[in-house]
Amino acid sequence: MSPSSETARDGLRLVIVESPAKAKTIKGYLGPGYVVEASVGHIRDLPNGAAEVPAEYAGKPWARLGVDVDADFEPIYVVNADKKSQVAKLKKLLKDADELFLATDEDREGEAIAWHLLEVLKPKVPVHRMVFHEITKDAIRTAVNNPRELNQRLVDAQETRRILDRLYGYEVSPVLWKKVGPRLSAGRVQSVATRLVVERERERRAFTSASYWDLLGVFGTGRAGDPTDPSTMNARLVSLDGKRVASGRDFGPDGKLKNAGVLQLEEAGARALSAALESASFTVRAVERKPYRRSPYAPFRTTTLQQEASRKLGYGAKRTMQIAQKLYENGFITYMRTDSTTLSETAVTAARAQVRELYGAEYVPDAPRVYAGKVKNAQEAHEAIRPSGESFRTPAETGLSGDEFRLYELIWMRTVASQMKDAVGQSVTVRIGGLAQGADLPGRDAEFTASGKIITFHGFLKAYVEGSDDPDAELDDRERRLPMVTEGDALSADELTPEGHATKPPARYTEASLIKELEDREIGRPSTFASIVGTILDRGYTFKKGTALVPSFLAFAVVGLLEGHFATLVDYDFTAKMEDDLDRIARGETEAVPWLRRFYFGDESRPDEDHLGGLKALVTDLSSIDAREVNSFPVGEGIVLRVGRYGPYVERGERRADVPDDLPPDELTVAKAEELLDKPSGDHELGIDPVSGHMIVAKDGRYGPYVTEVLPEPEAPAAPAAPAAPAAPADGAKPAKKTAKKAAAKNGPKPRTASLFKSMALDTVTLEDALKLFTLPRVVGKHPETGTEITAQNGRYGPYLKMDTDSRSLETEDQLFTVTLDEALAIYAQPKARGRAAAKPPLKELGTDPVSGKAVTVKDGRFGPYVTDGETNATLRADDSVDTITPERGYELLADKRAKGPAKKTTKKAAAKKAPAKKATATKTAAKKTAAKKTAADGKTTKSAAAKATASAGAKNAADKA
Repeated sequence: MSPSSETARDGLRLVIVESPAKAKTIKGYLGPGYVVEASVGHIRDLPNGAAEVPAEYAGKPWARLGVDVDADFEPIYVVNADKKSQVAKLKKLLKDADELFLATDEDREGEAIAWHLLEVLKPKVPVHRMVFHEITKDAIRTAVNNPRELNQRLVDAQETRRILDRLYGYEVSPVLWKKVGPRLSAGRVQSVATRLVVERERERRAFTSASYWDLLGVFGTGRAGDPTDPSTMNARLVSLDGKRVASGRDFGPDGKLKNAGVLQLEEAGARALSAALESASFTVRAVERKPYRRSPYAPFRTTTLQQEASRKLGYGAKRTMQIAQKLYENGFITYMRTDSTTLSETAVTAARAQVRELYGAEYVPDAPRVYAGKVKNAQEAHEAIRPSGESFRTPAETGLSGDEFRLYELIWMRTVASQMKDAVGQSVTVRIGGLAQGADLPGRDAEFTASGKIITFHGFLKAYVEGSDDPDAELDDRERRLPMVTEGDALSADELTPEGHATKPPARYTEASLIKELEDREIGRPSTFASIVGTILDRGYTFKKGTALVPSFLAFAVVGLLEGHFATLVDYDFTAKMEDDLDRIARGETEAVPWLRRFYFGDESRPDEDHLGGLKALVTDLSSIDAREVNSFPVGEGIVLRVGRYGPYVERGERRADVPDDLPPDELTVAKAEELLDKPSGDHELGIDPVSGHMIVAKDGRYGPYVTEVLPEPEAPAAPAAPAAPAAPADGAKPAKKTAKKAAAKNGPKPRTASLFKSMALDTVTLEDALKLFTLPRVVGKHPETGTEITAQNGRYGPYLKMDTDSRSLETEDQLFTVTLDEALAIYAQPKARGRAAAKPPLKELGTDPVSGKAVTVKDGRFGPYVTDGETNATLRADDSVDTITPERGYELLADKRAKGPAKKTTKKAAAKKAPAKKATATKTAAKKTAAKKTAADGKTTKSAAAKATASAGAKNAADKA
């Protein structure tokens, strides 16, 4: 049965895919005989909170997990609330269909979605599993003509991972809520990823920098140079009297030399040596030439695409996958979640043909290149990420633009380059020696080394050069030509410069380098890395400083607790071993249920051999966890950093000071902590208002410094006569008196509050200033013709006059107190300025955006500094500053802003629709509370259904990600 553009023979066929975009593309290839509809992702999952647990399971001790741990870990699946209408639509379409094709993605997750569709729809017509790795007309036709059965082994493997992640998240996350703070989460991979980032920061905190010196010489041949034979070369001092001069790699993290056999030059010695060598004679002592050969990089798999898009385009992993998804669904590239570097014969032929067409036959290797998979348990049935089709479209032929064009171009270049010849050339090392004359020198016989590289045939480098995570690294296509010299040639020292260096702490992870580290350690699956990085950012465990991932102090507390009480769960080898076990289950080499039982309950028969241990026992006894100790970190000199409910703070004795959320932990030194403690808190008394008698205070709030008055505590209203035997307040209920006081405060007078002017500071503001600020907004007078009141006000954009809906800006803040009615009328008599004021000059220029190709600058706007390329604007984040922002960070902010797209407007109609739902929820919750009270009255210890709903919903939202 071959699909065609005409109506399909033998009745109507329903094809179900995941996304509407994918459905639209495939529909165009199948024609009117097919109905193509999207499931819009997963249609069912484990319950999202107790409210979704089916009635027959409510009250079971395991119900909050959504997994019956006592019955072979049987999962409870429910149709997602937001998918019920879509499921109803699919069922309706299925009634008219004669065949059903499940065309979800070809990976484990796609297979699981297909299985869930089968379980929910319960079709009575023939069912086929339709798989493809690219969305082209030929690929879709082939897939329809060659369906297969559902792969139950893949389904079981995905289900085991889902159950494991639910158990981990729902059991461990509540421990974090109790001991660290609310809304935190733990996950099988995310917790290990967080630990990696925290450990790197610990290394940076413990790092001691070492200083060392050497000499950089410029040596001349005395000949006139040309591009192929330069007249000079740079060479660095490498040894003195046969003893190697220390470089950065010779020092340990403690700042000490790792090898006593090397010479550490001090500044004085380096300068003395430089002066002594100025009159020395230098000769070439050795010339070593070696052949240079560099082979092409393998085609992209998921993780290498994410890493390279980060290096070259400034995209985060999440953004990269969003763009790749669009390219795949619209038929431009093959499936983007793959751990294979294999290319099909069709793709190899297409790539070789394009190399021949664009670069010439001399760039095509004699035999096709084959790349062996480097990823453990890679699914080699998948292909690498490549342009789709039997012949590749060049980027210019796609009609793409913006981000999609840039990513397609990257994939296209990498694929074509993978089928090109090696780059070849010659590497050269020249050793130069000279004898110093003088006293008190660290050595006399000085030897310098120069390194060069000549590429004689560029091969694949004509098409593609891989980037590097190290900004100082030299890329593969860079040549360094040295003069043509031979052993014994005399050279002159044109320049000798002493250079000081300092060792640097290990670099923080970026998204790209963290993904590479996870992959190298075989932790998690490549397809999940983007979501893992997104999770640790969203949970506040890390934040970005430029492109670097910086752990928060909250992450230090969470990781410290996990290391202390759940050491095995965040052990790198253990997590990698779990991944091996899950792959063994996927291959059918071990059974899922016994493995899950050992993970959750442990195995007492072999405690020493069992690497799983038993999660249930770990989360049951928490008495050994000291919450205060978990959240405390000594800084030194009696100062302790604590992670509180409202953020980190430092403490010494009775003194406390908040720590900025964007302060990297390695920068919290004793000196910095003392600076924070000595800094005026801003919460200080200015004096008594002579009119009201209230104390006026200055404070530093989340929206900036302000002044306010302290009102006396309101009296609680007299309570009605109490019954003879009042019932004790329920668990967690507040005493009636306290509640009454709170209500009185809420309904009573509000304190006067005013923001400080930009020209004011917390430590200099006076009582007089505060009282003047309280007079705003000030009534200037009434318009003589209309009688409309004119007021002077201070707004978020500065001082202004307001008359009904007509606002006019004032030039200075002082005018708020001095502007007269006549002056105000004169301002209103002027035509209202239309459009924008003259553009301010940029604060900083960053370079050319890799996506738009336009100049990127930093400008000062009404909401603060922002980056712009003239089309897209992105406000600088809290951890960014005009002085330190890099071009890469600027491009990243713009890419993130483009990814979000325009803000969606919320219509009044939509808001009105939500109101009844709120009421219904309240009614349902009230009913459940009543049921819970009845249960408690019967002597059971079950918590109220409402409490369960809250806890489980929190667990789902905060913990259910691995």
